[in-house]
Amino acid sequence: MAMPDNDQPSNEPFGEAHTEAEVKRKCEEFRDTFAALRSEVGKVMVGHTDVIDAVLISLFAGGNVLLEGVPGLGKTLLVRTLAQTLHLPFSRIQFTPDLMPADIIGTNVVMEDPDSGRRYFEFQKGPLFAQIILADEINRATPKTQSALLEAMQERSVTVGGETHVLDKPYFVLATQNPIEQEGTYPLPEAQMDRFIFKINVGYSQLDDLMTILDRTTGGHTPEPNAILDGPKILAAQRLIRDAVVAPHVKEYAARLVLATHPDGRFAPPITNKYVRCGASPRGAQALILGAKVKAVTDGRFHVANRDIQEIATLALRHRLILNFEAEADRVSADDVALDIIKNTATDPVAAGA
Repeated sequence: MAMPDNDQPSNEPFGEAHTEAEVKRKCEEFRDTFAALRSEVGKVMVGHTDVIDAVLISLFAGGNVLLEGVPGLGKTLLVRTLAQTLHLPFSRIQFTPDLMPADIIGTNVVMEDPDSGRRYFEFQKGPLFAQIILADEINRATPKTQSALLEAMQERSVTVGGETHVLDKPYFVLATQNPIEQEGTYPLPEAQMDRFIFKINVGYSQLDDLMTILDRTTGGHTPEPNAILDGPKILAAQRLIRDAVVAPHVKEYAARLVLATHPDGRFAPPITNKYVRCGASPRGAQALILGAKVKAVTDGRFHVANRDIQEIATLALRHRLILNFEAEADRVSADDVALDIIKNTATDPVAAGA
């Protein structure tokens, strides 16, 4: 796109760039900030650089994240460390079967005026009114309590007693769950899974990383991250990311990837028709584009390439694929299907027959 000749820098961090020089400078500032956040989180979180990057990408894309892994891998530690690097109110909610919606949203409480004796209702805010929310072991809560998060995650507001309370922005929900233990758990419904921009699988540490973890956690010194980013700068960075350019053919490629998850559809490969019962929604395409924009800017570009879409695709699609019984019998995972779709979906619209 054409840029005016005025190269005077803007005072606002990241966003509202109007010239080519401003865009370049703000992208460099964003990359420096992204690297600084990664470094601060890395002071505490050993290894798992791909997991850290995925969480940071979702932060700047403005989406919520589901972290899945067995206990003890550092999921909660990662979220708490990220919260320490941001100047934002943080709240941890430990989900249990007896947790009620009012426990996390808040409730109207009867109050009494000491002078007049008049009684009235006053809303007492729950932990959802922070801006960084750790929903720990979210699949241990009942569906009724899980659904209390839906409005907050999607609309950035909560409704109590017919009154809507708008939540402060930026607002970021990071939920954790254990994929192994099924006793006393309630799987998240598809509607709620779709609200997470990414599902991130947290695996085991490598030998060198595990040795470093032992040194840090069994010694006398525990590193502390520094807070380096506040709410206005996060919002400005999110605006910058949304301004990144997506060419029509790249946007079409993202759309075809999502359509390739729909069984018996025009773009569905054989693996989709064989193993997928229900494919990704339009939110999957939104996740692909927003995540790819962050990848592009962190890579030094202000335009999205097909490879950015490909690198994000598994994160954005794995929790949006509902597999059938045949997939379970053949031990085919959602990641297997997503990777095959990426491999068999042509990046060229002509080759795809679009």
